[in-house]
Amino acid sequence: MPLLLRHVPPSSGVRWVRDAFRLYGRRPLALTLMLVAFLCAVTVLALLPWMLGLPLLMMSPPLLSLGFMVASQSALLDGPVDARQFLAPLRADPARRRSLLLLCALYGLCWAGAAWLAYGVGGDAAVALLDMLAGRQPGAEDPARMAAMMMEPAISTAVSVFNLLMAVLSIPFWHAPALVHWGGQGTGQALFSSTLALWRSKGAFAVYALTWTAIGVPVAMVLSIVLAVLGTGTFGLGVAFAVLLGSWTVFYVSLLFTFNDSFGGTLADAPAA
Repeated sequence: MPLLLRHVPPSSGVRWVRDAFRLYGRRPLALTLMLVAFLCAVTVLALLPWMLGLPLLMMSPPLLSLGFMVASQSALLDGPVDARQFLAPLRADPARRRSLLLLCALYGLCWAGAAWLAYGVGGDAAVALLDMLAGRQPGAEDPARMAAMMMEPAISTAVSVFNLLMAVLSIPFWHAPALVHWGGQGTGQALFSSTLALWRSKGAFAVYALTWTAIGVPVAMVLSIVLAVLGTGTFGLGVAFAVLLGSWTVFYVSLLFTFNDSFGGTLADAPAA
């Protein structure tokens, strides 16, 4: 079955989120543990020398989104869900593997470019913040001082610039990993197809974004209540983290439904090398 670019009505944006919650409800533990496994891998990368760990960290998001799409598709078919599905796309045929690795490398370069531009916008305040985080200046262990630093106008502007650039970057990369894996498209074609798909269905994606925003407000309120009642001790922070973890997992599960509607469904897994 070939992948066909389709126009998706705006109402689909709500359905994508609803279907993601339904699927998550069928396999909550397995899907959540996938995100936990990825966060553990990120922690390991952060402990590596920065010249090795940081590039790998910046290249990893396409594998995160694609791994969740593979796992979510498997869950829809009552198949297994486990962390090995993050690496399953890399066991495809050599052409798809090369395209996917190139996609990851391009994402890492774009991520680095966005961070560099935001750092430039932050100016001296950004330099001081990085020095504190790196331990070259005292203050990183003081929550009040860190909060004051983050409230600096230059830092707020830099964060806003970085978030805007990453939002723009997400457009060509939204469907691209899945188009490489299931559609057999090359890197450039996948990036173009993803951009075209989001443009053609911009109403649905606008509703999708608004739906997640509407969910995020009560989630933030719940987290505030939890921390107010339980405090910021180990138990309170653990409950708050569990709520965030579940929300993040449902978001990544929803990516499959955006792809299925935009391109008419997934194909069977890509052939192994």
